Amino acid sequence: MTASTNRRVVVSERGGPDVLQIFEEPMPVPGPGEIRVKTLAAGVSAFDVMLRSLSFPGFPKPPFTPGVDVVGVVDARGHEVTAPDEGDTVAALLDMGGGSYTEYLCIPADRAVPVPAGVDPGLAVCVVANYLTAHTMMHQGAKVKAGESVLVHGAAGGTGTALLELGALAGLEMYGTASKHNHDAVLSYGATPIDYRSEDFVERIRELTGNGVDVVFDQIGGTRQVWRSYRALRKGGRLIWFGVAGTKHHGRWVIPGSLFMRTLVSLIPDGRKAPLTPAASPDNIERYQETLAKLLNWLADGSLKPHVHERVPLLEAVRAHEVIERGKYAGKVVLVVD
Repeated sequence: MTASTNRRVVVSERGGPDVLQIFEEPMPVPGPGEIRVKTLAAGVSAFDVMLRSLSFPGFPKPPFTPGVDVVGVVDARGHEVTAPDEGDTVAALLDMGGGSYTEYLCIPADRAVPVPAGVDPGLAVCVVANYLTAHTMMHQGAKVKAGESVLVHGAAGGTGTALLELGALAGLEMYGTASKHNHDAVLSYGATPIDYRSEDFVERIRELTGNGVDVVFDQIGGTRQVWRSYRALRKGGRLIWFGVAGTKHHGRWVIPGSLFMRTLVSLIPDGRKAPLTPAASPDNIERYQETLAKLLNWLADGSLKPHVHERVPLLEAVRAHEVIERGKYAGKVVLVVD
């Protein structure tokens, strides 16, 4: 390994964690408008596992490098780039299959948002995809108001804990589904845990609230799941469906099934809604930069305290995916580069 080479993790074919291979290549060179980033931390998610294991229209085809969130140091700039400066620590959200499982990568300069001095890169990377997604779903999708009640599915995961922490800051009454062994994590954010394995969450929500919650955040998906989430709403409530973690157990048909059911329930004239929600992406570059900068500043001043379940060396990405697949984790799994 020399300074002129780069190592990255590649999905060589669809399959289990062992299809993640280490690929060595020449050092990438930033083009016009790009910067090269030396990775310090990259996020690992259930979505990465889904892209690795499932084939579906729009998914990247192997070989590709997974990962959409990265924190690192700018070490080179392409032509016409005036900011950020070399040596700056930055965070960025990449496109699907954008390739953050790597020692170095080139990204558009306007994707890079400065990370405040002294912030742990492993904590900062938690904010990039998970908290940006949660903030978008909560404030642009659901448009929550203080005092409203919300149900968060997958409440112990990276985006689930982000929703709970942002919900606490917004003054929401919160409930979260999670495995029994993760109930303490849900409680730590001020939410009431519901064991999705032993309890019917629709009945439990009715017992706890009387008439349902104002908002359900559903990142599990599937025809039955989306319908039951809709039933957990009170009149005038909003269903925010934004994920398909259910593919882990039910396969790729969770995706079209979720789309069908969300469309169906949105047509029911009973006062409940299932609005389309904007994606957490850099498509609106000004909003992306402003929101991510705000979240990073909240992290710096202690308003946000993401939980990192485990830090795994980049070259042991197989182990990181195994942790995700076992499902017995709370918060974020992070790849780190020395």
